[in-house]
Amino acid sequence: MEITLLIKSVMGLVIVLAVLIFLLFYSPRTKNKKPERKAVKNVEPVSEKQKVDLETLRAIIKNKKSASKELKDTLDLILKHHGIIHPKMGLRAHPDFDIYMDILFTICRHPNTNKNIIIKFDKELVRLNPEYKAEINDAITKGLNSRGA
Repeated sequence: MEITLLIKSVMGLVIVLAVLIFLLFYSPRTKNKKPERKAVKNVEPVSEKQKVDLETLRAIIKNKKSASKELKDTLDLILKHHGIIHPKMGLRAHPDFDIYMDILFTICRHPNTNKNIIIKFDKELVRLNPEYKAEINDAITKGLNSRGA
């Protein structure tokens, strides 16, 4: 009689453990769906001559002779057209995030940048991509630390 009770107790615990493990790894799809947000609104309309592909905008930022106004306008265009980064792959950042990391380093090291440009771009990028907040903050910190005194 006692062995039967012991076997039933062990089987009950195994079932409870299986249910708990299922709940640990189960994530409903509705939790991950978020409505898409619009990018920055107060941006001037893009002229037909001006290209808005990411490589052209990165070239403007990498140009050391770009003025502060041109940097600000270019970063606004990046946020408007390329502001949403691909979702993370598990715990790792998407490989395309390296492009944004390079942009963050470049604006932090640019001779014509100022704190307002950096802070605005940082806040808007984090607002559009909250799951990358830690990575964006690390990139900004490393970029500012690499400037030197």
